[in-house]
Amino acid sequence: MKIITVNKKAHYNYEVEDKFEAGIVLTGDEIKSIRQGNVSLNDAFATLHQGEVNMVNCHIASYSHAYTKVDNSRRTRKLLLHKREINKLIGDITRKGMALVPLKMYFNPRGFVKVEIGLAKHKKAHSKKRELREKDIKREAERELRGKLK
Repeated sequence: MKIITVNKKAHYNYEVEDKFEAGIVLTGDEIKSIRQGNVSLNDAFATLHQGEVNMVNCHIASYSHAYTKVDNSRRTRKLLLHKREINKLIGDITRKGMALVPLKMYFNPRGFVKVEIGLAKHKKAHSKKRELREKDIKREAERELRGKLK
């Protein structure tokens, strides 16, 4: 499994409760651009519309050697999931007020592009601050331990 890109802000802004692997519908030029690493998941999210899951605002740069020069870098792309997974997502989003966030994009062993989407709840400002504070305390403790071992 070769990771293409990771959404670094997703775990900072959201509490991910469940993860799903989804295929993505792409054109040939987009695949070539992804193989070059010209993709970003920042500000991307997924929506449910008429029983389909779509990824919105994912930036895939246009391929430099493409014949057509139309800028479709942030177009809406369909995600491919099983029907039972879509029904579970519909239930969780409507009942619990959750969001679908793309976490990472990667090539699976067969060479297909897959997107890992997370069923997530938005974090509040105070929980983000608490998490940063805990991380700082842990880092300071590790630094102290390293200093005493020398």
